[in-house]
Amino acid sequence: MKNIDEFHKSLLENLHDGIYFTDLKRKILFWNKSAERITGFNSGEILGRCCADNILSHVDDKGNMLCLSDCPLTESMTQGKPVEKELFLHHKNGHRVPVLVRVSPVRDDKGEIVGAVEAFSDNSSKMEALERVEELQKIAFVDALTGVGTRRFGEDMLRSRLDESRRYGWTFGILSVDLDNLKQINDLHGHEAGDHALVLVARTLVANVRSFDFVARWGGDEFLVIVTNLNAENILSLADKLRSLVGVSLLPPPTEMRVTVSIGATVCHSGDTVRSLLKRADRLLYEGKALGRNRVSTDLVTA
Repeated sequence: MKNIDEFHKSLLENLHDGIYFTDLKRKILFWNKSAERITGFNSGEILGRCCADNILSHVDDKGNMLCLSDCPLTESMTQGKPVEKELFLHHKNGHRVPVLVRVSPVRDDKGEIVGAVEAFSDNSSKMEALERVEELQKIAFVDALTGVGTRRFGEDMLRSRLDESRRYGWTFGILSVDLDNLKQINDLHGHEAGDHALVLVARTLVANVRSFDFVARWGGDEFLVIVTNLNAENILSLADKLRSLVGVSLLPPPTEMRVTVSIGATVCHSGDTVRSLLKRADRLLYEGKALGRNRVSTDLVTA
């Protein structure tokens, strides 16, 4: 390992991955050009130093310092087998670089382990892709304005609840909640006031249902609440509570006006589909709006 011939050294220098060799004490004996590119450290700054000195400050995604307690090089040399890990190294300029590390033990002619070779590649593109996927998932499932679920997420939740109802007989209720007079708010006070009204409604709904209930923004001015393990009386009580709480809340200055909601409340019936359940809730909602808004309309029968 100490005497790498020029041919093999040339091959190693031209690999896209960063490559370095260490002895059993983790003293760095070889450092290629790609290692310089990825880390910012040139061979003159690295060769002869011990990676146990925490030069590259390898950490995992939880911030644990691997050079001190969970070093891939040590693990590979101790176990006598390759080790692969995703981690972050410290670039010379101070920032963290995500890397995929592959370490293999190096053996002499007698088969004795005399050191290790580490190949590492910049993992930034993968991390960026994962972050983009996460961002797209958030866009798909979280409403950007209000922070509650999207309609797509709500439809998935409804299908899941309907499946549970068919399998186990578990019932659930839905509240179709509509912000009254949103167009009038927008026309009189501007769209910023309308946005504030939507956020107010969303926050009121989320703050006053249980953690395992679900709230989604269904359309421009409409929300859907899915509630489980409540009887008809409890569902109606919750619906009226939500209506009242929205009605006593004020929009932030300079608007400082009250808003109201109309609510259609129903429960899942045997044979319901997503379409039939939503259609029934919407019918009840618009019956209430036709009667003057700021009310709960339902087909639920209470004792």
